Amino acid sequence: MSNLSRRKFLLTASVTAAGTLIVNGCSTGLNKSASSSSSTSNTSPSAVPAVNSGTAEAPETPTAKLGFIALTDSAPLIVALEKGLFAKYGMTNVSVNKQTSWAVVRDNIELGSERGGIDGSHILSPIPYFMTAGKITKGNTPVPMYIMARLNTDGQGISISNDYADLKLGLDSSPLKAKIAAAASAGKKFKCAVTFPGGNHDLIMRYWLAAGGIDPEKDVDIVVVPPPQMVANMETKTMDAFCVGEPWNDRLVSKKLGYTAVTTGEFWKNHPEKAFAMRADWVDKNPKAAKALMMAIQEAQVWCDKDENKEEMCKIISADKYVKAPVDDILDRSKGNFDLGNGRTLQNSDLLMKFWRENASYPFKSHDTWFVTENIRWGKLEANTDVKALVDKVNRADIWQAAAKAIGQEAAIPKDLDSRGLETFFDKVAFDPANPKAYLDSLKIKKA
Repeated sequence: MSNLSRRKFLLTASVTAAGTLIVNGCSTGLNKSASSSSSTSNTSPSAVPAVNSGTAEAPETPTAKLGFIALTDSAPLIVALEKGLFAKYGMTNVSVNKQTSWAVVRDNIELGSERGGIDGSHILSPIPYFMTAGKITKGNTPVPMYIMARLNTDGQGISISNDYADLKLGLDSSPLKAKIAAAASAGKKFKCAVTFPGGNHDLIMRYWLAAGGIDPEKDVDIVVVPPPQMVANMETKTMDAFCVGEPWNDRLVSKKLGYTAVTTGEFWKNHPEKAFAMRADWVDKNPKAAKALMMAIQEAQVWCDKDENKEEMCKIISADKYVKAPVDDILDRSKGNFDLGNGRTLQNSDLLMKFWRENASYPFKSHDTWFVTENIRWGKLEANTDVKALVDKVNRADIWQAAAKAIGQEAAIPKDLDSRGLETFFDKVAFDPANPKAYLDSLKIKKA
């Protein structure tokens, strides 16, 4: 089936292990903990019976192996499992597999479930582009991927060691210049940790430094650390700053090891974050199953985004088999209450992590265009990359649209199916997705 005919079908269809720890299977609907929680809540979506069983639109397979990293923004996948939403849409044998790092996510997707890996994952938005282009795979062999949804907007942070508490850093990184210079004169480099080269956090950290006149390629060392290990590495003083998703910024503050200079909604309000992506060959083989997975995840996103469900969501994901962090370290910022650890607080802030509201789930091609353009900026992708062609190949917003219609969320489909329009960052620099080259040309510090 061609890409065009496949997309047309999806849009018109009706309702329908190395490094990996398989933490749960959903062959019988809710597990005990989910059954207990849903029985006390009228908002639980798991009360609705399966809709695909025995119909012409039943998934081609009920089985999928999905991955996640221990971060708050993995909640939609975990909730879809725990609340029985995958089973509701005929995906009765979905497992959600805890990964130890984004590199392991890449490796296991490259393997695929047939070779002991996974079919898709909660993922950093640029990784599917790198894999499709063959930039981070074994032998640089392309592994085509599809981004089917954005899982969240906002909810990340740039955190600083208490050794730099006197700087009271915020959106302006320039006060670090003197400290960086002093460290260099002593034969050391200021160390900034990110979660994956060219990933969301790497791009945010680099942008923040460069906006303050600090060249991330020359003035600092950027090191890669898995998200759950960020706080421990700060405690042992192996890094000076890090950029990561919640709850690890809040965890750093609660352990009194550092402070949050920037919650990323301040950096770029409603900025795109994690994605849900799958191997393209799995989706091409199982288009109805892919749509069913998307329906379940969308419904979980709607549930996670309701204020009255935040506490239950945080209790679910706090379990050792999931995020493995105290509920309090997840809940406050999930509700928009930030103690940034430097005397600055935000209460009932609209900078909280969003899963559904304000088009948080929709995978705008314009946002993927920014991720690709920034990776050209830092030399992770070639300057002659055909940005539009690559984005069109990977971004499958059509699957999102079909799933939204199927669950009665057609009103959530934006009028402009490709672009959220002009984006403006904290430093007043604007990104026009219709002209990424002009944006790239305007930036003073870059590798490209």
